Amino acid sequence: MAEIAELERMIEPEVKSLGFDLVRVMMIGGTSDPTLQIMAERPDTRQLGIADCEAISRRVSDLLDADDPIDGSYRLEVSSPGIDRPLTRLKDYSDWAGDEARIIVANPVGGRKQFSGTLYGTEGNQVKLTDKAGVAHTIAFSDISSAKLLLTDKLINATAPLSTEGADTIQTTEE
Repeated sequence: MAEIAELERMIEPEVKSLGFDLVRVMMIGGTSDPTLQIMAERPDTRQLGIADCEAISRRVSDLLDADDPIDGSYRLEVSSPGIDRPLTRLKDYSDWAGDEARIIVANPVGGRKQFSGTLYGTEGNQVKLTDKAGVAHTIAFSDISSAKLLLTDKLINATAPLSTEGADTIQTTEE
């Protein structure tokens, strides 16, 4: 089976050619229910409607059928990142500065593997965050294993006008 990084390199140009930004490519569901999950967004609204999901699904499905990089059957899921979205690109930490996030690092930083607090953007390849106690943390982007925005009233209110378009998902099964 192709590595996720290889799948990203294949999929991203197709998603970009349709006018969307790729947020994440991930294989989920394990061996019992393998699902290739693709999260994308419109650069202007940071959302994705059902028609957008369908367009991406058709384009990526054709690509995957032609190249067949994944062994066996799997589902293809195309979705919006949603309100409490994953933070996967360095620019996400600047784009969402002022919002609350949870960051998990692969190896402990200062004896900790998890950090929660308000994002304050980036400095070079470093992510800046201040926790609830007011302690500032600087974390190397390369040390982050996962991160996501935390669902808060502020985030809901900030994204409410965008949410009326809906965060949609479409799934297909690939053989």
